[in-house]
Amino acid sequence: MTASAEADGSHRRPSRRIRVPRRLSMEAIPPPALVLLGVVSVQAGAGVAKHLFAVLPPSAVVLLRLATSAAVLGFLSRRALRTLPRDHTRGDLAVAIAFGLTLAVMNASIYQAFARIPLGVAVTIEFLGPLAVAIASSRRALDLVWAALAFLGVASLARGDGAVDPAGVGFALLAGAAWAGYILLSAATGRRFAGSSGLAVASIAAAAAMLPLGAAAGGTALLNPVPLLLGLCVGLLSSVIPYSLELEALRRMPARVFGILMSLEPAVAALIGLVVLQEVLSPVEWAAIGCVMVACIGATRGAPEAPEA
Repeated sequence: MTASAEADGSHRRPSRRIRVPRRLSMEAIPPPALVLLGVVSVQAGAGVAKHLFAVLPPSAVVLLRLATSAAVLGFLSRRALRTLPRDHTRGDLAVAIAFGLTLAVMNASIYQAFARIPLGVAVTIEFLGPLAVAIASSRRALDLVWAALAFLGVASLARGDGAVDPAGVGFALLAGAAWAGYILLSAATGRRFAGSSGLAVASIAAAAAMLPLGAAAGGTALLNPVPLLLGLCVGLLSSVIPYSLELEALRRMPARVFGILMSLEPAVAALIGLVVLQEVLSPVEWAAIGCVMVACIGATRGAPEAPEA
């Protein structure tokens, strides 16, 4: 017996085969967890963006977010983008570009709202957009109750204790209106483009639309490596990561369940605002957020299932 064998005891026990686990993928994660991770990612990105407002104006941060999304999605859809003129009509491209312009307005408006009012308040008001789309597509009388509940919640937020900036509320309402248009144009784009190529076209159009305003507002500060890196993180957290997670979740769960889980976004935004930005909301504001969340869940539960794309 060798000294090395005696030392490690290899003569007394057989060697074990080490099993290497298969590569982890999103398929191993339950769909509800993917949605929740996406929601947290979006709001974490919003928290980082609001921190950036100290060195970059909101328009410049929006430009960095949209440019990051356009670069990543453009790279992933590069083959489809090469054949766009051949495979799609001008009408198809017009719909995708309109989708992109709506995306730019939605992001620019909500970031202006973030600069003026707490994160949770802004996201709650913005949620009126998708709620309006869900209620408009329904014929149930009960949805009028959900609409009234949401209106009560947002009215409480807008009224508040006099500390809520009216301009911030206005920008959040504009973002909600753009979100409603985003939903409708997203569906129209999805019918005309395969995979994520339509979203890639929209993201490129959105970034191009924000370039003059964002570059003029940011100026030379956009060349500072630290804000630039944080802006790229905002793009990944707020656009690229949640889109990938939500797309995978929607492949494996009903759209109605997806909508209900997304209704948690105002509460997550308020919690991120509390933990990351120290934005303490009053009991009235928390109650208002709860009203809008309940209204979103109620309207989503009663909405008809969308046909499969």
